[in-house]
Amino acid sequence: MFGNFAHLIPLATAPQGPPKDVPPPTPVNFPRYYPQVQDDQQVAPGAEGESPKSVVALLQGIVRPAQLAIAHFEALGVHVVPNATAADLIPDPAYIPDFAAWDELSSDAAHEANESTRVQLVSGNRSPGCNTYLERKRELLFPNETGYRTVRRIHPPKGQNHARLGNCYEFFRQLDMLSNYWDDTSVAEQSAPEGEEDEEDKDALAAKPRRTGAGNQMPPDFRQQMVQTFLKLVAYDFGCNTAPARAEPRLHITSRNPGAARSSYFSSGCTFMYKTPTTREEARAGIVEGPVAAVSARHSIGFPPPPEDPNESSADPDAVFDLGRELVAALVTAQHRAREGRTEKRIGEGAWWCTKPRWGGGPGGPIGREIEQQTSGDDTLVGDKDAPPPAADAAVAAQAAPAEKPAKVSISSRLASRASPFGPLPSTRLPEREKESSSGPAKGVKRLKKSGNMAMYDNYRMVRPPALTWDKKAKYAAIGRAAGADYDDVFVVSCLYHHISIVRVRVPDQLMAVLEGRAEHEFENGKRSWGKLEVRRSKWFDFFKPEDRVEAMKLVWCMMNWLMRAVPKNEDEKDEVAQSQAEKKDTKSENEANAAGASQEAVKQGKDESKPEAKEEANQESVDVKMENA
Repeated sequence: MFGNFAHLIPLATAPQGPPKDVPPPTPVNFPRYYPQVQDDQQVAPGAEGESPKSVVALLQGIVRPAQLAIAHFEALGVHVVPNATAADLIPDPAYIPDFAAWDELSSDAAHEANESTRVQLVSGNRSPGCNTYLERKRELLFPNETGYRTVRRIHPPKGQNHARLGNCYEFFRQLDMLSNYWDDTSVAEQSAPEGEEDEEDKDALAAKPRRTGAGNQMPPDFRQQMVQTFLKLVAYDFGCNTAPARAEPRLHITSRNPGAARSSYFSSGCTFMYKTPTTREEARAGIVEGPVAAVSARHSIGFPPPPEDPNESSADPDAVFDLGRELVAALVTAQHRAREGRTEKRIGEGAWWCTKPRWGGGPGGPIGREIEQQTSGDDTLVGDKDAPPPAADAAVAAQAAPAEKPAKVSISSRLASRASPFGPLPSTRLPEREKESSSGPAKGVKRLKKSGNMAMYDNYRMVRPPALTWDKKAKYAAIGRAAGADYDDVFVVSCLYHHISIVRVRVPDQLMAVLEGRAEHEFENGKRSWGKLEVRRSKWFDFFKPEDRVEAMKLVWCMMNWLMRAVPKNEDEKDEVAQSQAEKKDTKSENEANAAGASQEAVKQGKDESKPEAKEEANQESVDVKMENA
């Protein structure tokens, strides 16, 4: 039917050049604020020789983010170590796999040595081995153009097959979405002379992404989904997954002043990496355990250009604010991990402003729009959208309405009345619904809303403490914490632009006690009682570069290998674990020896059983020869 219009529909063609009106690219500059403190550094005294100001009071004085200054980092004792390696980030280098040896393994050798490279995890399962590592490395090393072809379902070049992305299919799909706002840094800009492009170049041009917007125009959700997809490549095999928090992540701080105790909080937009449940019932109920680490993906772009010295610190306001967001994410994670074995206490529980009635206990009266309702004497509020029209307007509308026309009689009923000598036959249809009277509500008008007691005002009259802030479906636990240590190593996966970095923050227990108002003393001999807040940051890895994302995958592997290890609670349990591992090795060797001995006995028995049969066959042959000679 529409075949004649097929020539009017234009065919899909590859782009012949870059799109028009493309905004300039967003410059990629990273924050470079690296505060340094010493362990024996004295705290600056207050005004007129007074004692130093409390860090809690200093933090509670922040009203707007722009008020965050260097003095707050000095009060916390923040010490940043940039460009840290895997040996600097992981507390125990024994949990760093020998990736160099794994890279030299062939596919058959990796399959044979896979079980020996797996370690015991805290969940009771075993970690992924070298075989999984080589598979992830092979998938991440695919060129971006090859991944885009598979995602977009574009035919590969002549003589090549489609790349099997495997677990990285979703990663390349997210990377393709980022390429609409950022230039692919893995491909150098090459301009071919006009008229010298062959068919292969045109085919490659069709698969190469074209940036259509600037980096500052990219939705923040793209970056969040990108980093979650990348972490899932490694974290899923370790029994973890990244999910947004059901309750808003907040850093709660409380002053210790008994006369004027004050509680406040700082919100954070970070997400957490949790340990997935091992039972089906908990998985269906949405139970999570942890958090294991934090993920902070930020949309900040206004950083100054880098200085000549890469390790030089720059106290730019945007860089200071960005470091503050990372520290808040780390402190929130440490506070959640410290909730293991504790119960939530509501803010203001037992305080006078949560128990005594307002205004001296008087009955009170109407407030807000309730006053208008009381003065009008109507059951509905003034200006309510659900209120019916006034009576005067209804009368005017009734007068202006035209007279009702008589109901029309159908042609079939007329013919039936003429043909029948008894008059018109009764109709078999059900009687129509009687029209509503003018006093009743018209069709389509909502019912009157009884707005005498509005929920908004009822909630205001109720005197109670704020709502609970803990997640009811989360089992808070400090997974991966060193046994017997007075600090907690918190890992934060930081993401800016299209780059990722691993940050380790060593949070002392004394600092958390000070922030929560549980510490008896904050300073000792003019020094901070918790020492310093050490922050170690790795280099920034580019998602567009295959070599960088492989290095980032190795670092995430080391982080998960350390956090999800089977941690013994005491020395006796440690000895038991070592003894059980030795017993397993001995049992395995005994089983192998027994299996080898059994196979040898079976072979020997088979040989012995075959000997009588051979003798009988030889005797039978000799008898046959004698009979023939006779």
